[in-house]
Amino acid sequence: MSYAIIGFGKIGQALAKAFARNGIEVSVATTRAPQSFAPDAAAIGPTIIPKTLADAVKADIVFLAVHFQSHRDVAKALPTWQGKTIVDVTNAYGVPPEELGGQPSSRAVAQAFTGAKLVKGFNHLVAAVLDQNPAVHGGRRVVFLASDDDGAADDIDALAEKLGFAPIKLGELSEGGLLVQARGNSWGRLIFKDLVKFDG
Repeated sequence: MSYAIIGFGKIGQALAKAFARNGIEVSVATTRAPQSFAPDAAAIGPTIIPKTLADAVKADIVFLAVHFQSHRDVAKALPTWQGKTIVDVTNAYGVPPEELGGQPSSRAVAQAFTGAKLVKGFNHLVAAVLDQNPAVHGGRRVVFLASDDDGAADDIDALAEKLGFAPIKLGELSEGGLLVQARGNSWGRLIFKDLVKFDG
């Protein structure tokens, strides 16, 4: 399995740190030339590989850590996303529901990435919290996952475990997924909830 993070702002860098902590190689890319953010990648660790967008999207699992409005630009990087899993880390806060056709924002993202399996996840925590080691007082920080594809949800569930988090599946995008979606100017009920799971 190969991994990439598209977007290298605070959220993208927080995700990269989770990969670095566990010695897992991940490509990172933005719309800018890789050399412009290579020093930031190097500061996180040797397993964080700066690439062009065209190269990064060759990965099997792609974390979308850009502003919601930029997701269509990223989607244009490939004619089809068949066989890939997109982890939608975006939040469409402030985007009018009618602009999304009244559907959850992750459905709009799924439509842009033709052929991909989509998992909504890692988006409910602010960057400063996501940035921290998920091992907390003997427990693990919770990340929520929602998807219409059980196989993709299982894959990201396993990856979240590898990264040290405690994943909790919420079901489909139009069900539990709504708990971690922004809608217009309101946030889903689980957004910003910093929870820790203790394995009994």
